[in-house]
Amino acid sequence: MANYTERARQSQGVEWLNDNAQVLSISLFFLVCMGFFTALSDTFLTSGNLLNVLRQAAPVLIVAVAMTFVIMTAGIDLAVGSIVALINALAAILMVNGFDWVTTSVLMILAGAVVGLMQGWFISFQGIAAFIVTLAGMSILRGIALYITEGYSIPIKDQPGFFWLGRGTLLGIPVPAIIAMIFALVALIVMRNTRYGRQVVAVGSNLEAARRVGMPARWLVCSVYMFSGIACAIAGLLIAARLGSGSSNAAVGFEMQVIAAVVLGGTSLMGGRGSILGTVLGALTISIIGNGLILLHVSPFLTQIVTGVIILVAIWMNTRLFGAGFKIKKG
Repeated sequence: MANYTERARQSQGVEWLNDNAQVLSISLFFLVCMGFFTALSDTFLTSGNLLNVLRQAAPVLIVAVAMTFVIMTAGIDLAVGSIVALINALAAILMVNGFDWVTTSVLMILAGAVVGLMQGWFISFQGIAAFIVTLAGMSILRGIALYITEGYSIPIKDQPGFFWLGRGTLLGIPVPAIIAMIFALVALIVMRNTRYGRQVVAVGSNLEAARRVGMPARWLVCSVYMFSGIACAIAGLLIAARLGSGSSNAAVGFEMQVIAAVVLGGTSLMGGRGSILGTVLGALTISIIGNGLILLHVSPFLTQIVTGVIILVAIWMNTRLFGAGFKIKKG
């Protein structure tokens, strides 16, 4: 008993570092990226550019926050980019055909929830692997978007309130960034301070054990995919509002950016551990890298290579270092 008490007393600070090691790691990497691009570009640290980064990062951040819940259940959603494209195209079609933007937004959020719920049903109640279901969804939903638009971009006109959501500012801050931060704050509160958040962690840690103690494990898994669908709908609407059009070609490669942000932020691909703060920093880091490379006149194709390398390194750190019980020991 004496040894246990001494160990707990001496290791409080060290245990805090262990618990927050990945968030601290992404924080450091974020600051390094900021310093690197600031040193190489006079434009990078200007207020106009930073606000532009926040505006463009908002859709990725919103979906990445929802993806954190999905990956915490040891799942994955590869269809997020296709859902964003479908919502983006549908929203434009509805507004072109006389629907006001408020009604359209509500309908699109409901549509995103239904699509996510359908994927979750196949995964949790039919026992099909999340990778397979969402891979099929990625193809099907993108195909639907292409079919209804015939591959064309659909311009949106006479919707000033809708455009304000994507292009406007509030107290000098881009509206999409404000929406994304509110979304992340609500998700953080849900994860840390609600029964639902604790149950999601429990399901990700051990689904069978969670089921045996009476948790609605299947419905919990289903719900995180519905949450992901809602987040994709919001992201699709923001992209349409910023660009003033809807397109089936929107959000190509979006899922890679989202997964990179989540994994880079410290969420375990094995489930049971995640960080909303880490995800926010991961999304901002991905956006800063893309923006910085553009300012340095680097080929945009290199951004995909860098993002892919980040995913690989992040997964390696998850499985080989942190996943293997990596610990900082006093002394």
